[in-house]
Amino acid sequence: MFKTILILSYLTLIYASITNRFHEWVNEHNIILTDYDHTFNSWYDNDKYIEQHNAKNLSYTLGHNKYSGLNITEFRQLMTSPFKHTDNNLRGYYETLDLSVPSSIDWRTLGAVTPVKDQGQCGSCWSFSVTGAMEGAYKIKTNNLVSFSEQELVDCSLIKYGGPNMGCNGGNMEPTFDWIGKNGGICSGSSYPYISGTTKTAGTCQHTCSLVSGSKVTSSIAVKPKSDIDMINALSQHPVSIAIEADQREFQLYSSGIFNSLNCGQNLDHGVLLVGYSPDYYIMKNSWGTSWGESGYMKMARGSQYNNGAGQCGLLLEGSFPKL
Repeated sequence: MFKTILILSYLTLIYASITNRFHEWVNEHNIILTDYDHTFNSWYDNDKYIEQHNAKNLSYTLGHNKYSGLNITEFRQLMTSPFKHTDNNLRGYYETLDLSVPSSIDWRTLGAVTPVKDQGQCGSCWSFSVTGAMEGAYKIKTNNLVSFSEQELVDCSLIKYGGPNMGCNGGNMEPTFDWIGKNGGICSGSSYPYISGTTKTAGTCQHTCSLVSGSKVTSSIAVKPKSDIDMINALSQHPVSIAIEADQREFQLYSSGIFNSLNCGQNLDHGVLLVGYSPDYYIMKNSWGTSWGESGYMKMARGSQYNNGAGQCGLLLEGSFPKL
C-alpha cells in the first residue's frame, strides 16, 4: 500500500512538472488555447520526441518553439505548400562563375540582411525569400539596407493580375523577380506593411505606395542545380533564394546545430533564403519568427552528397537571385 502511494505521488509530481512546462510554453509564445487537450497532447508528444532525439547526441538539437503545439499534419498544412519547379530553359539562365571564393561568408555581418520576419498563417514563404534576396542585392548595390514589402507581392503578383503567384496559397521566387522587373521595382515594407499573416489571405492590390528607387530587377539568375560550387559562387556575391523540403518533424522542432537529417528529402514545399556558408554548412534564414531555430536561422549541412546531389532538403535544386 505504501509503495503504491509513493508511486502515485511520484507520477503526480511528474505530471505537475510536465503541465507547468506546458503552461510556461503557452505563456512564452502567447498561445491561444482553443482546444486545450488537443494542444497539450500534441505538445507533449513533441516534448517526448525532442527528448528522444537529443539523447542521441547528433549534430543538431531539437527544442520547443511556437509550433510545438501542432502535430506534424497540422504543421504541414499551416507552414508548407507545394512548390512549382521553374523551367530554367524558359526563364532565367545559369551563371557559372570562375571565382576564388572565400572559405566562408556571412551576409548578416556585412549588413545585407534584415531582421528575421514572420509569415504567420499564410503560405507566403516565397515572398519573404524574394524580399530577402532583393534586400541583399539592394544593399550591395546602394549600400542602403531597405526592408521590402512582402504584402505587395502577396497582393499584386497574383495570377489573376497576370503574375506568377497564388498569394497565401504558394508562389515561386524566380518568376517573382521577373515580375518586380516588369513592375518597375518594389515598395518598402514600411509603406506597404505585411498583414496576411493575420488575415490569412491576400488583400486587394494597393497602388498608393512609392516604388523604392533603384529596386527594379534587370534580370533573374538561376543557380545551376545540384552544384555545390555554383551555389557557393553565387553566395559569395549575395544572398540566394532557394526552395527546400520543410515538412519533416525534425525541421519543425529544429533548435540548433548543423542540420543533416536523413529524413529530409527533395519534395520542395518552402521558400527560404541562404545568407552565407562555411566549409560545413549553409546559413539559412527562415520566415517563421525568432522562436524557431537559432533565432530564426538554421545551419544546413553543405554538400551534394545528400539526396543524390540535390543537397540537404533539396536546397541545391532551385537557387535564384535578382540583378538590379
